[in-house]
Amino acid sequence: MRGEPSCPKCGGRVRAPGLFADTWQCSLHGSVQPLQPVVPPSVEALGVVVGRARVPVWMPWPLPVGWLFTGVASAGDERSGGRATVVACSGPGPVGGIGELLLVTEELGVGLGARYAGIDGPDPGVHLDVDGPPDVKMLAAGRPTPLWHVKGAPEDRAVFAGEARGLWLWAIVWPEQSGLLMYDELVLADLREAGGEMDLVPCGALTPRLLDRGPSA
Repeated sequence: MRGEPSCPKCGGRVRAPGLFADTWQCSLHGSVQPLQPVVPPSVEALGVVVGRARVPVWMPWPLPVGWLFTGVASAGDERSGGRATVVACSGPGPVGGIGELLLVTEELGVGLGARYAGIDGPDPGVHLDVDGPPDVKMLAAGRPTPLWHVKGAPEDRAVFAGEARGLWLWAIVWPEQSGLLMYDELVLADLREAGGEMDLVPCGALTPRLLDRGPSA
């Protein structure tokens, strides 16, 4: 499936627009924004996603010490542009071992964040209780951005979600203990605004997290 578009919600096959439907179709989820094939991380691959994105492409910047960019993907076709993006980073975990972080931003209903979070989607819905104070805060493009813990996710990861620029922002961290990284108030940059600085992004090996088929596969 790495060589062709797939469903952002389940990773399954999708049918291209044709005679009977003018949108991409998943047999399980109906009309979807197709997730484009995941390719090995490079500045060039990042530039392709940034160039077609209609939503922010968030990355911690500067990256935490020792961390690397380990993959990027987007959902949407040539007509719509990228309606969801996911950026992966990996590095030393705050309690030892290797930590991994996925940052997903998406329009309502795309379902990519819920897939990587390991919950039924397409949006946080009942898994998110925003009546209390936020669990963590980020600084996204200079704006304080509160995130709340997403309940019901698998025990191997910590999941947070909130809103930035009117869109869903998900932060998914492996292993669960590496969620402590989120309490350092990460500073996020929208790579659409990075210019030449994007050439300085250090690249590592592709994380298998981006190939996760999700809870509905």
